[in-house]
Amino acid sequence: MSLTNKTKYALLGVLSLSPMSGYDIKKFSDISISHFWNENYARIYPVLKEMEKEGLVTKITTRTAGRPDRNIYSITGKGLEELNEWLRQPIQYRPPREELLLKLFFSPNVPVENLMEKIRAEKEKYQKLIKEFKRIEIMITTDKKTKSQKGLPLWLTTLNFGKCHGEAVIKWCNQTLKTLETMK
Repeated sequence: MSLTNKTKYALLGVLSLSPMSGYDIKKFSDISISHFWNENYARIYPVLKEMEKEGLVTKITTRTAGRPDRNIYSITGKGLEELNEWLRQPIQYRPPREELLLKLFFSPNVPVENLMEKIRAEKEKYQKLIKEFKRIEIMITTDKKTKSQKGLPLWLTTLNFGKCHGEAVIKWCNQTLKTLETMK
């Protein structure tokens, strides 16, 4: 089975929450899903244009004096049907691409201290991410608008995945540092 480009579904998902401009979609994605799904402007705008041609979204252009026109996109009934159909489908497996593991695998001739630095940096990165996930969790569970949302339990499960993944990576880092220590 070939891999489907998921940008369309990410954008439909965002637009299922509220009509937005491409800029607003990017901004929303950066504060909500960017820890597990990243979209950039270079992908957002062409996909929005294609989805408009397919009848999955509509666009309303608003004009403001002295500013560029603003295109606001809304999901259509057809777009919502396609999103819901995709949400029901099984997940397509995609092997991970982990640069750190690639470098470790091919590093028997690299000084062990260099490898340990990389592992320590990875551990620190995930410690910071876990703190960020906890901050986000507090924010969305105390904010009046988000804590009453139907999707809140699902948003919290994605945060929990991030925290659990981070904790697993930190555990792996600690184990790897011990292994590397024996190679000195």
